[in-house]
Amino acid sequence: MGKQMTEMLKGTLEGIVLAVLAGRSAYGYEITAWLREQGFSDIAEGTIYALLVRIEKRELVDVEKVPSEKGPPRKVYSLNAQGRQYLDEFWKTWRFLSERLEQLHETGGR
Repeated sequence: MGKQMTEMLKGTLEGIVLAVLAGRSAYGYEITAWLREQGFSDIAEGTIYALLVRIEKRELVDVEKVPSEKGPPRKVYSLNAQGRQYLDEFWKTWRFLSERLEQLHETGGR
């Protein structure tokens, strides 16, 4: 991934992770693995774990500790009502920006 892609991803990764959690509950490694399967191959696990800590502190997710066969319990994250509201706002913002960028691309700023 190039530097430009990395920078753009930083601004949208929170919304991407919340969108993943809107579909299903998951723990950090599952989210990272799914993102890599979708082509986000350069995303580090540490980046996802740090983001999960932030959205947990902001109370956008509920967390359940689930026993693990290998080591300590896993923290499984699920989107709560506050997180759904935040995600709805993210999608509205995304639509606004993508429409404006597409217009700019098509018209060349004219």
